Amino acid sequence: MNDISPGEVRELHGRILSELRQIIVGQDEIVDLLLISLFARGHCLLVGVPGLAKTLLVKTLAETLQLGFKRVQFTPDLMPSDIIGSEVLQERDGRRLEFEYQPGPVFTHLLLADEINRTPPKTQAALLEAMQERRVTVAGTSRPLPDPFLVVATQNPIEQEGTYPLPEAQLDRFMFSLYLDYPSKDEEIEIVKRTTLREPPVVTARVSAEEILRVQRLVLAAPVSDHVIDYAVELAAATRPNRPGAAGAAKEFVEWGAGPRASQYLVLGAKARALLAGRVTPETDDVRAVALPVLQHRVIVNYRATGSGKKSRDVVDAVLKSVKERSY
Repeated sequence: MNDISPGEVRELHGRILSELRQIIVGQDEIVDLLLISLFARGHCLLVGVPGLAKTLLVKTLAETLQLGFKRVQFTPDLMPSDIIGSEVLQERDGRRLEFEYQPGPVFTHLLLADEINRTPPKTQAALLEAMQERRVTVAGTSRPLPDPFLVVATQNPIEQEGTYPLPEAQLDRFMFSLYLDYPSKDEEIEIVKRTTLREPPVVTARVSAEEILRVQRLVLAAPVSDHVIDYAVELAAATRPNRPGAAGAAKEFVEWGAGPRASQYLVLGAKARALLAGRVTPETDDVRAVALPVLQHRVIVNYRATGSGKKSRDVVDAVLKSVKERSY
């Protein structure tokens, strides 16, 4: 039996938001999706232009959740050992030399991989095992990572020179791809007032790592109706061209569609979203709410889409309109 209820999860969610709102203006939807990915044991890719407080958001979230936090600035000269650690030759007893493992920054609860696409694929791949298996292997020895463990990576969508696009295998490890937009005028006025007229408030840790683990266990244990799972699987399948049930937009504009991991994350994301609202089991509305961040980075558009100015999010929007929930 799990020792936390959906009602307590909703109360916990409120505690987190009230603390974050002291520092972060707006971005409630992004915060909710970050929390959903954490509670569903997923990872997030944050895409946004510089100056939108991506680093501040993640750092403040870590402080509010009482989690260990480390930030790695990804650069072209970054090596895999700079992330996962390496064995260093150390002198023992004044004479004997032995290799000693020095852990890298990946050994933390919340890892911010800043501008992840600025480092070569070999270094990007160093995160693959950590994100999927929650462990790293160095010199033949496998070492588990702290629990909970969340990777939040950032990308700048407008600056492409000197970058290395993430391969599909790496993108698929991210549960969500989240796009941060500019704040509204009222939000920007509030941001300027908070940052130019007074010292920023000190964040108080409102949630412990143990509470997060309890919520993660509840997400896995939460029941899901068959029609919700069926709808999630149909959504993912509808993005795959040349497959039965493919949406018209997928047939015309998609080179490769979302794989089975998308169906898994649609269901897990829907479960976590329902629990944050204090509900025991998710509905198809919860699946639709997480569909865009789950699918948009897994849908690879073709040359027709590029020529027509269509992006993957446009295809996902069309798929959401075309896939109807079955009546039971």
